[in-house]
Amino acid sequence: MPNLKSYLAVIAAVFAGAAPAISQEVWITRELPFVEVEVGDNFFVIERDQDTNAVITPDFAKTSRACPPFCVQPLTVADGVETMGELELITFLEDKVQSGEGYLVDARTSRWYEAGTIPGSISIPFNLVNPASENPFLAPLLQQLGGAQNAAGDWAFTNPPELALFCNGPWCGQSPQAIKNLLSVGYPAEKLHYYRGGMQNWLLLGLTFVIPES
Repeated sequence: MPNLKSYLAVIAAVFAGAAPAISQEVWITRELPFVEVEVGDNFFVIERDQDTNAVITPDFAKTSRACPPFCVQPLTVADGVETMGELELITFLEDKVQSGEGYLVDARTSRWYEAGTIPGSISIPFNLVNPASENPFLAPLLQQLGGAQNAAGDWAFTNPPELALFCNGPWCGQSPQAIKNLLSVGYPAEKLHYYRGGMQNWLLLGLTFVIPES
């Protein structure tokens, strides 16, 4: 498995204009064979599947699902919310998640999360962000995200973390709904990001996924 020393050797070779000596055939980009990310006590290497005959798993190979609820999602969820691709998501992990300034949020239900997720993500199922008054989970969650509620029930956020949310793919409405719910209670749009490709595109590109420990 690649480590930091070998990664730095690759980077040095790239800057020196030399062809890096590495056994991987399938890189992420021409300049990037893999990425190492440390989140809390967990260390991840994100790379692409080196089996050039690999195919996507059956759960994500389906082309058609009943709509509603599995409808094609727009590229833009809401004004001010950035839509990300895979490379931007990897950069978000490196720059924001590693530093503790942000979280990568798997907004799918727990059954999907437990079957496999993107390294470094945390599970916040979209239905926990439902602003309905009978939802007992919302207030504690928003408080953990820097929110404070006044006597009128309105929320204000002081230096909230950046959140990048995803679900199962362009046909999945769970992360878009979670984003809309967060916006509805006042979470700043500029602190929210949408990875529209979700697990389907992530796996289609052969990128690393993990089975959560708990």
